[in-house]
Amino acid sequence: MAERVRIVIRGAVQGVGFRPFVYRLATGLRLAGSVVNTGEGVVLEAEGERAALEALLVRLERERPPLSFIQSLECAFVDPRGETGFVIGTSALAAAPTAIVLPDIATCGACLSEVLDPANRRHRYPFTNCTHCGPRFTIIESLPYDRPRTAMKAFAQCAPCQHEYEDPADRRFHAQPNACPACGPWLELWDPTGKVLGQHDEALRSAEAALAAGAIVAVKGVGGFHLFADAGRDDTVCALRQRKHRQEKPFALMYPSLAAVAADCQVTPLEARLLTASEAPIVLLERRAEASIAGSVAPRNPYLGVMLAAMPLHHLLLSDLGRPLVATSGNLSDEPLCTDEHEALRRLHRIADLYLVHNRPILRHVDDSIVRVVRSRELVLRRARGYAPLPVSLARPLPPLLAVGGHLKSTIALAVGRNVFLSQHLGDLETTEATAALAQAVTDFRALYGSDPERVAVDLHPDYHSTRYGRTLGPEVVAVQHHHAHVAACLADNHIEGPVLGVAWDGSGYGPDGTIWGGEFLVADTRSFRRFAALHPFRLPGGDAAVREPRRAALGLLHALLGDALFERRDLTPVADFTPAELRLLVTMLARGVNAPLTSSAGRLFDGVAALVGLRQRASFEGQAAMELEFALDGEAGGLYPFDLIPAGEAGFTPGPWCPELALDWRALLRAILAERAAGTAIATISARFHATLAAMIVAVAKRAGLPRVVLSGGCFQNRQLVERAVAGLEAAGFAAYTHQRVPPNDGGLALGQAVVASALARPLS
Repeated sequence: MAERVRIVIRGAVQGVGFRPFVYRLATGLRLAGSVVNTGEGVVLEAEGERAALEALLVRLERERPPLSFIQSLECAFVDPRGETGFVIGTSALAAAPTAIVLPDIATCGACLSEVLDPANRRHRYPFTNCTHCGPRFTIIESLPYDRPRTAMKAFAQCAPCQHEYEDPADRRFHAQPNACPACGPWLELWDPTGKVLGQHDEALRSAEAALAAGAIVAVKGVGGFHLFADAGRDDTVCALRQRKHRQEKPFALMYPSLAAVAADCQVTPLEARLLTASEAPIVLLERRAEASIAGSVAPRNPYLGVMLAAMPLHHLLLSDLGRPLVATSGNLSDEPLCTDEHEALRRLHRIADLYLVHNRPILRHVDDSIVRVVRSRELVLRRARGYAPLPVSLARPLPPLLAVGGHLKSTIALAVGRNVFLSQHLGDLETTEATAALAQAVTDFRALYGSDPERVAVDLHPDYHSTRYGRTLGPEVVAVQHHHAHVAACLADNHIEGPVLGVAWDGSGYGPDGTIWGGEFLVADTRSFRRFAALHPFRLPGGDAAVREPRRAALGLLHALLGDALFERRDLTPVADFTPAELRLLVTMLARGVNAPLTSSAGRLFDGVAALVGLRQRASFEGQAAMELEFALDGEAGGLYPFDLIPAGEAGFTPGPWCPELALDWRALLRAILAERAAGTAIATISARFHATLAAMIVAVAKRAGLPRVVLSGGCFQNRQLVERAVAGLEAAGFAAYTHQRVPPNDGGLALGQAVVASALARPLS
């Protein structure tokens, strides 16, 4: 007797060949019914013998397509209909879509083989893809995921492509971006005025010749433009720096093969896996001394940010040239990526010599993701192509909720049921283009998932653009403290809820007491927190100017240690870097507390120590001084610097609800560093002891707090040396230590934390 089941499958099941897989499985089991994409995922109805239906359920999860994942599978028996065949049905719209949109996926091996095969009809076709690879998030207009709702709707398939699309046995069966040279998008090479210099493969060959001759070429990819340049030519790289107004921040590199990467960098098996994964991120790798890369690519940096090609166009470009290229984002500093060729002519006209463009529209910009291996695990530092907009799944459903993140490394998050969908990296909200990108992402996500959020979560800082914008979205706005959001993001990333000791260390975050926090120890769960301990506060002369000038942070530290006597210490590098007139003004500011706000920032402590040891007095990009202090570390140096845990009142904290119980007094540490520097101790040794001491501080506070679980979050925990030493110390002391993995520890993870906290506040206390 025939029976019928209805199965709703949620997860990454659209755009990965899931319906063709179901079709083949069901017909092989002689089942009737249908499979269809809907706003909530894939809905499958199958009718046949009970044994065949049970086999279907087992094999759905066991044999699913490699790029899919099943988040939930709900099955119910319904009345049979007497159907006799199995079909892929017409996609159905839903009032509230909850399906997971897949990120853009790097070119699979089968497609790359076709592109490189002279006998194949897709030979050298730069837009080759199938159900296992190609653009997804950047071309989807709306759910369900079907060609008429993508940027490919203008390209009618030719007869051979249509046959592939309709053939259940073909890997391009229902591949929505399917195309070939006869019917799909094509390349053009433009000069800076927009004049067409060549089309199709001729355009690519001409662009390659220009790159080999030292030109800078803007290339339209999957999620926006890259600026390409020969990575071995110092003159070209320096010209790119000058034109892009990017003084020293490292450029990313794209390599033709894993073997070529290994010739220039140390590559562990895990790093190799990341480079060749479907996400195809930029991976931070240790540079070999003999690397054939211009020194201006990553000045004073022992690491290179390396990626492999993620689309056929890039594979062809790198394969033909046979050398690594600088592949930096196609924008000016602090702006979002260019996505449209005409926009690129306007915004990149003083940077690029030529423009290699195509006519497949990019519906939303997506940067390259950045990852680093820490503790033998993947740590995402920038979550974009390959990762966004995949969600973080929580243990319980959330009310409809939007979180708009912070000011730097902006992202948004949208809660739908148990999923928190995270946007791609949007950039720092310093320009009108960046703020427009934030608003567009909000519009995009609300439309894509059909969500009308009941509340909006924002940062506590009243002057962040994201906070001001979020307050216009109403109807209910929840302000979440910056460091509580950091801790909550790490809780969600590790699927725990608390209570924990949350160590939130970064550059700055607005405290509810009106001061600048940044070296915090919070006893926290997803709903609330209390400030258990913090770094001993010090003043920052010039306020925000100290972010760009580590020497100012050093003066603040020295003033807390020496008082006005620091004026006489011209033997100290950061003091000597100021003119006498500048120094008199700054000492007055520090003494009177005028334009010299108090902070407990761990990030500024890193900056100040980097300045004191002579590494960096001025920074050309965020975190540069702290990075150079980390990179200066060489091996293990014995011993720790002294430090104290003292009552917060003795450190000058103002009594009140946000006064911590304890202060971590770093002044003895600073005296020891000054003494060692005066004695000629190597910076590498000082850096090693400094990092080891910070880790010991974390363990000391954890012992006083007495909670078994410790969470590490905030931008300072991008530092591999700090993370690995802190985790080792905590675990040796019997604590369970949690760090970020798939969600960045920096402000790119704030939106997730805001969403988690705001949703917890919406729940009644149990």
